[in-house]
Amino acid sequence: MAPDTMVLLPARNEADHIAAVIAGVRNVAPEARIAVVDDGSQDLTAERARAAHAVVLPLPCNLGYGVALQTGYKFAVEQGVDYLVQLDSDGQHDPSGIPRLLEVVRSGNFDICIGSRFLEGKTYPIPPLRRAGMIVFRRVASLLLGQTITDPTSGFQAMNRRVLEFFCRDSYPVDYPDTDVLVMLHRHGFRIAEAPVPMHPRATPQSMHRGVRPLYYVFKMTLTIPLNLLRREK
Repeated sequence: MAPDTMVLLPARNEADHIAAVIAGVRNVAPEARIAVVDDGSQDLTAERARAAHAVVLPLPCNLGYGVALQTGYKFAVEQGVDYLVQLDSDGQHDPSGIPRLLEVVRSGNFDICIGSRFLEGKTYPIPPLRRAGMIVFRRVASLLLGQTITDPTSGFQAMNRRVLEFFCRDSYPVDYPDTDVLVMLHRHGFRIAEAPVPMHPRATPQSMHRGVRPLYYVFKMTLTIPLNLLRREK
């Protein structure tokens, strides 16, 4: 793994998992730089990430998943990174999938590769309501992108520097970057691929899609997806 690669781990209150995730990343990408964005954690997430020799980017309070990701993107661009892989810090995304995603992007044929839990036909336990939403947005994404997208809500992704720089713009959503971001990328000519990756059931019940948030998520996507079809930046 070339040193021009960074692995980005957005984290909030993941003290129980962050060290193991970092160790898993180092096992498959020993030369990659690892950056943990601590999104206002109230536990020992930052301390344990530093003890595992990751760079920690602390946010002053909980600013949200999108802000945490964009903080990492801007840091990666400043550090001269050419390729970035992002994955969750709760152990759901198996780091063993990193080389496969990077291989797709490094080929030069695609700008971003989404890690899909469904491509190899494996079963994956997902609450019924969330599964229904995933099916809807899977069909929407596939229709609008003109290609089959099986896992548009996956946060396990690899991207090149062109995508990184694009994500540093003000148009990047600060709350739930998801299917709308794929539509935005497609609208601006970026080449999108999917590759199968292993994922595990969520270790804790905490999720950014809990409580009434799924309703907000659906409402937001219903508004932003059409807007991103109209938006065209230089």
